[in-house]
Amino acid sequence: MGLGIWALLVFIGLIVFWNLVLKRNIAEAMLAGFIATSLFGGTEFFNLIWSGLLFAGTNDVLYASVAFVFMAYVIDHTAIIASLVKILNSLLGRLPGGAAYVDTIASAVMGTLAGSNSGNTATTGSITAPWMVQSNFTRERAATIVAGNGGLGAALPPSASMFIMLGFAPIAAVVSEGDLYVALFISGIYQVIYRVFLIMYFVKRDNIKAISPEFIQPLKEALSTGWKSTLIFLGALIPIVVTIGPLAESFMANPNIGEGAMDSISLITWIPILIILISMMVGWTRLPKTAAGWSDFLNKAIPRFSTIGALLVFAYASSQVLTDLGLPEDLTTVMESISISKWLMVLFISLLVALVAGPLSSTATLTAIGMVAFAAMVSAGVDPLLAVVAILVFASTEGASPPASGSIFIAASLAGASPEKTFVPLVLYYVVPILLIGYLIAMGFLPVLT
Repeated sequence: MGLGIWALLVFIGLIVFWNLVLKRNIAEAMLAGFIATSLFGGTEFFNLIWSGLLFAGTNDVLYASVAFVFMAYVIDHTAIIASLVKILNSLLGRLPGGAAYVDTIASAVMGTLAGSNSGNTATTGSITAPWMVQSNFTRERAATIVAGNGGLGAALPPSASMFIMLGFAPIAAVVSEGDLYVALFISGIYQVIYRVFLIMYFVKRDNIKAISPEFIQPLKEALSTGWKSTLIFLGALIPIVVTIGPLAESFMANPNIGEGAMDSISLITWIPILIILISMMVGWTRLPKTAAGWSDFLNKAIPRFSTIGALLVFAYASSQVLTDLGLPEDLTTVMESISISKWLMVLFISLLVALVAGPLSSTATLTAIGMVAFAAMVSAGVDPLLAVVAILVFASTEGASPPASGSIFIAASLAGASPEKTFVPLVLYYVVPILLIGYLIAMGFLPVLT
C-alpha cells in the first residue's frame, strides 16, 4: 500500500481512539489526526501543515458552514421554529396521529435550517413526543418516531456532513456545491415521503386517534401570529431560483450578466446570509436593542462555533495533506486491483458507513471514511455526485443507529421510554430503509439530478 493509504489508516484509527476510548471531543481528534498525517511527510512536515491550513483557510465551504451555525443560532433566538410548529400542528393536528406527522414535517423543516440530528430531535420532540403519548402512541413508539425523524437533520441540506464532504479536495474538484445542495435536498424529500408513509402504517397498526382539539391552535390564529415565520424559506428559495432553472438561463444569456457572474454565485454562501437577514427582520422584537445587549447576544453565539469550526478546519486541512501524500492515486490503484461489481461495492459501502455511524456521529464518520467511500464507489462506476449523495444518506442513519446515538436517548427521555426498547424498531423501520434509499440513489434508480 502507498504512503497515502497508511496515513489514512492512522488518521481513522486515531479519530476512533480519541473519540471513543479517550472520550474526547471530535474537534480534538481532528487536530490529532491532522498532525499525525502530516508526520508521514517526514522532512515535508511543515510544508504539509501549511498546505493543509492554507487550503482550509481559503475554502469557501468553511465560511459557509460558519454562517449556517450562526443562522441556526439566530433562528433559535428569534423563536421562529416554535411559530412554524404551531402552524403545522394547526394543519395536521386533527389527523389521526397528527402529532407524529407534525414531528416528521417539523423535523424536515429543522433539517433545512439547522442540520443537527440531536438538536432536531430535542427541538421538535419536546413538543411532539408528549402529544404522541397523549394520542395513545406507546412511549417506545413515540420515542422511535422522534429519534428516527431526528436523522433528517443530517439528511437535508445544509448539514455539517455535507460541508465535510465538500471540503475534501478530490470531491470538491468534481462535485459542485450547487449540484450537491439540490441533489441532497431531493434525496431528503425521498426520506420525508418514506417517513410519512411509515407514520400512516403506525397509525393504522396501533389504531391511533386524532389528538384532543384543546392542543390545537386554530389555523387562522396560528397564521395571524406566526405567518411571518414562513418567510425564512425565501432565503433558500431565492438563491435556488436565481441560479437553477429558466431564470438562471435567462440571466446567463443576458450580456450584461453572463455565465461568469452566475457561476460566481454560491448557494451555500447566500442561503444562510438571506435566512439570517429575514430571521432578524421577522423576529426583530426578540433581538437586543442596545450595544451591551448585542455584545451579550454575540458572546453567547461563540461557543456554537468552537467545536464545529475546529472540526471543519482540521478535517479540510487533513484532506489536503492526504491528497498531497498521494491518497487519491493510491486508492485508485487499490480499487482497480479489486474485482468487485458496482452493486456489491455500493452495498459494502452502505453497510460500512452505517456500521461506523453507530458509535460515531455522522460528521465523525464522514471525516474518517467519507473520502475512502467516495473513491471506492467512483472506482466501481458510480457517478461522483450520486456517490456523495448516497454516502450522505447512509451517514444520516446516525440519528437512528443504536446504541450510541444522542437522538435516541433524547427522544426516550422526552417520551418517558426505555431507550433499549427502541433499538430494534429503529434499525428495522429507519436504518435499513434509509440505507435502501441511498443504495437506490447510487445505482441510479432514484433520480436526484436536475
